[in-house]
Amino acid sequence: MAYWGVFITFGRTEVIDNTLNPDFVHKFILDYFFEERQNLRFDLYDLDSKSENLSKHDFLGQMYCTLGEVVGSQGSRMERSLVGIPGKNCGTIIVKAEELGNCRESVLMQFCGNKLDKKDFFGKSDPFLVFYRSNEDGTFTICHKTEVVKNTLDPVWQAFKIPVRALCNGDYDRAIKIEVYDWDRDGGHDYIGEFSTSYRELSKGHTQFTVWEILMQTFTLLLECVDEA
Repeated sequence: MAYWGVFITFGRTEVIDNTLNPDFVHKFILDYFFEERQNLRFDLYDLDSKSENLSKHDFLGQMYCTLGEVVGSQGSRMERSLVGIPGKNCGTIIVKAEELGNCRESVLMQFCGNKLDKKDFFGKSDPFLVFYRSNEDGTFTICHKTEVVKNTLDPVWQAFKIPVRALCNGDYDRAIKIEVYDWDRDGGHDYIGEFSTSYRELSKGHTQFTVWEILMQTFTLLLECVDEA
């Protein structure tokens, strides 16, 4: 963000390995002031080491805009070209904004899989989950990824806590899509399957744990949900 013409670092996304089309999970929460010009700059780097010093990494491009431009774009979705390297096409960046609801709840969830499809010729799959929340324009925004569980068709992922507004922005009936992939070192992860649900469905039941069986082509997914609200 910029104050008096000087940019300061507001935050950094996570690193996504081996891809030219990253879809970052990390979100940034900003206060939006309609009558103020809030300048933003996005810098993109290729990670080369564990150093926090950006000069140690390859610069891939940057984009300037205002928060008002993002909010005012159709569907609050802005796509612009990255610049900053003379004579080179640096690709594009897509920035989306959404007004956050007042929901302050968090939910603790744990997922496990049963008899997942085997995608590796040698050995078993290395599965992980990707969570998306639906948008008003019918698109989906990534909101969480689990860790990878190596060499198993019956994974048990670690429990994780997520704000409800990150999962559905306080709309309990908003569609949530969960995709399952087999991790590959080269970044070309193999699609296993998916299912859709909602936070209202996740939080059904009068007991602490709700267990579902959801058929997904060649395997069954078991879900355990703990509502901390």
